[in-house]
Amino acid sequence: MSGPLTPSQTVGPFFGVGLPFENGEQVATPGSPGVIRIEGQLLDGNGEPVPDALLEIWQPDDRGSYRKVADGETTGFGRCRTDSEGAFHFMTVRPGATPAPDGRTQAPHLNVTVFARGLLRHLVTRMYFPDETEANATDPALNLVEPARRETLIAKNCGGVLHFDIRLQGERETVFFAI
Repeated sequence: MSGPLTPSQTVGPFFGVGLPFENGEQVATPGSPGVIRIEGQLLDGNGEPVPDALLEIWQPDDRGSYRKVADGETTGFGRCRTDSEGAFHFMTVRPGATPAPDGRTQAPHLNVTVFARGLLRHLVTRMYFPDETEANATDPALNLVEPARRETLIAKNCGGVLHFDIRLQGERETVFFAI
């Protein structure tokens, strides 16, 4: 059979219909002990906000354990749309360190997935914590990244709120992992 090739599809924009869920950005209940706020912007290659994207985070609890059942506790999963300024935020708990497949210890981090218009596939990155200098220095995944680019994976503490911008291209592009 011959004929024209089917064009590839891109991700979105379709997020306003079914993927977001109420309070999806609240991985932990605001006001609960140990809750932290993470906020940032999703920016394109020109530094412009991406207003119609979806971000997901997946993380262990404060003891380094991934939950399989919510049972009213932190599940470790959150989902947030970006607003007109490309802004997103999550309320969560600081995750604990987890074992790497090779037996070493991974620094506390959030797994972040980005879905946005123009992407043929979702992007996967991590957010590390700025006050985990020693753990970050020995993290197996972070050590695969060129030293000059590691800062794109480490949040900044801005008065008790962690700030983490994600840049899709260009200068200071966030490191994304091929999985």
